[in-house]
Amino acid sequence: MGFDAILVFDFGGQYCHLIGRRIRENNVYSEIVSHDTTLNEIENYKQKFNIKGLILSGGPQSVYDRGAPKLDPAILGISLPVLGLCYGHQLLAHLAGGVVKPSCKKEFGVTIATIDRAVGVLEGLANQEKVWMSHGDTVFSLPPDFEILAHTEHTPIAAFRHKQKPIYGLQWHPEVIHTVNGMKMLQNFLFSVCKCKPNWTMEDFIERATAEVRQQIGNKKAIIALSGGIDSSAATAITAKAIGKNLTAVFVDHGFMREGEPEFVQKTFQKFPINFTAVNARARFMERLRGVIDPESKRKIIGEEFIRVFEEVARETGAEFLVQGTIYPDRIESGFRKFSDKIKTHHNVAGLPTKMEFKGVVEPLRDLYKDEVRQVAKKLGLPPQIVLRQPFPGPGLAVRIIGEVTKEKVDIERKADKIVTDEIEKSGLKDNLWQYFAVLTDSKSTGVKGDARAYGYTVAIRAVESREAMTASFAKIPHEVLEKISTRITNEIPQVTRVVYDVTHKPPATIEWE
Repeated sequence: MGFDAILVFDFGGQYCHLIGRRIRENNVYSEIVSHDTTLNEIENYKQKFNIKGLILSGGPQSVYDRGAPKLDPAILGISLPVLGLCYGHQLLAHLAGGVVKPSCKKEFGVTIATIDRAVGVLEGLANQEKVWMSHGDTVFSLPPDFEILAHTEHTPIAAFRHKQKPIYGLQWHPEVIHTVNGMKMLQNFLFSVCKCKPNWTMEDFIERATAEVRQQIGNKKAIIALSGGIDSSAATAITAKAIGKNLTAVFVDHGFMREGEPEFVQKTFQKFPINFTAVNARARFMERLRGVIDPESKRKIIGEEFIRVFEEVARETGAEFLVQGTIYPDRIESGFRKFSDKIKTHHNVAGLPTKMEFKGVVEPLRDLYKDEVRQVAKKLGLPPQIVLRQPFPGPGLAVRIIGEVTKEKVDIERKADKIVTDEIEKSGLKDNLWQYFAVLTDSKSTGVKGDARAYGYTVAIRAVESREAMTASFAKIPHEVLEKISTRITNEIPQVTRVVYDVTHKPPATIEWE
């Protein structure tokens, strides 16, 4: 029958795939499916996997909105356990005949939930639990065949279950790390309610992804967009396993890389048993960005220009497919799904032009998070200097420069970023941080240098802790380290007069500024 598996119904929530990822952390396979998946389609999935339960994700809409995503009520009539989260919780109550309506006080962020009955998915929890809420609508009443399991100050029914059937609802998000015992709740559902066996591993993903790439490309040729980061490197390794010498890895130097990065990438990947080519496209990218201020426009222009370079290489090599290292956070922030909100366009997702010469775009890592990609990379034997590299946006320093991108600004940003990197790594903080970098803002301020008035740029320092980039907390960097960074930047970069530190979590901010 294959792996035990959970189907996650996608209602457009920002954390939908995070649910799937948390399930995989417990060595149970998860498959993300559309909210309108039918009973027949579930039966088809049963031919491939041993389906043990269903989870309904959150979503940005109200169950009463015109065109809001629904679930086929017949699915609740089958014997599979069901867990609804946030919007999924409200939808289950609504389908059962309960009352869902806007709350007098919306809940966003960490909330204290009082556990009224610690049973089922809440088994083993304390009387009060810290949970992560993000909702406007609330379940206010349920039919008599349901019972309340938890409440909060402003949410009378924060968790419930059916008295006879294995159907549960949680208003909060157990998949988010801010729900302190969220993993325990999911484990209760997986192993106590659904009776799953932990029989899936990351090696299974590599095998499946390799087979999918081989099936998509066949005996045709492909090129891969190789930046030297962990995502594109892992995608390169998987694709090389699938099609071998029919793959050409293309490194495009757009002029917005970190100091020494183009040289590092070329030196590293010229040793790999793949076709490798580097393209110096600095002048054309800078010209395309002349006068552009809007960050969405920057990303789309960079995405389009990347494709044009790749098309040129493809014509020379006879490649018909483009492979990318796109991962799940790139896609969710780009609003790629019908009911999800667009946070920002990623150059390799919504930033792609509508017309391309390629027969298809292949994305072997599209459903993984960054730390899962690191696991894949380790198992594929990639070197530590690639596996442990901190994330870096495809548009590079261009989206760490607020406003128009100019050669002077790129030089300033590159120097500032190098100083931040040097000092963070010298301080021994690197291993505890997800990302650390500088942002050149479009704000100027008065300063004093050499007893004379100076008027220069403001540089912002960003350092965050995270597990998968869907949420992040600003890092509590020691003041002496920040002081060293600030002193070096203002001393070594004449155009900068002020340095500030970003103390915003994600959400409400994103990790990058643009």
